[in-house]
Amino acid sequence: MGPAISQHLRSGIWDDNPGLVQLLGLCPLLAVTTTFVNGLGLGIATIGVLACSNVLVSATRRFIQSEIRIPIYVLIIASLVTCTELLFKAWFPDLDRSLGIFIPLIVTNCAIVARAEVFASRNPVLASLADGIGMGAGFTLLLQRLDQLHRRRGIRARLTRGAAVSVVSQHREHHQQDHQGHAGKQRRVAHQAH
Repeated sequence: MGPAISQHLRSGIWDDNPGLVQLLGLCPLLAVTTTFVNGLGLGIATIGVLACSNVLVSATRRFIQSEIRIPIYVLIIASLVTCTELLFKAWFPDLDRSLGIFIPLIVTNCAIVARAEVFASRNPVLASLADGIGMGAGFTLLLQRLDQLHRRRGIRARLTRGAAVSVVSQHREHHQQDHQGHAGKQRRVAHQAH
């Protein structure tokens, strides 16, 4: 692997990671990272779409007129996303149900269209492939890190909510006992009056 290829991989994973540097594509990052498997599944789907779309855009860049390049990029990405979704439905049906709408939404991920426009349309196929894999890997690693943070916060939130629920239920029990005691007193007073 040449130094330029390894530089493209490193760039996507850390230096120019769209989720970290440009804060692009954060909707699926925040929504899907509730489990390790969901984050990994969406990350692998994104790597595949990014790598393949970069290769196709780079290979056809000389034939695409500049006036219609963005719709063509979206068409390429949408076709790849459809193939990816069908693969997930066939081979990973549980993961497909778990990810739901987020696989088709890869089409609208601005980071993927941006890589097609900014990098793949101006570089050779091999460099574009490396860029797609690097950017996808960076996205996947970010998904995994967010999953870890969600799990840590989720445990704390559950503990906090559990404590809050415990306090609320103790308050309700105490309130009910007071109410029952007060109602019992009223019955005794009413009974004594008769």
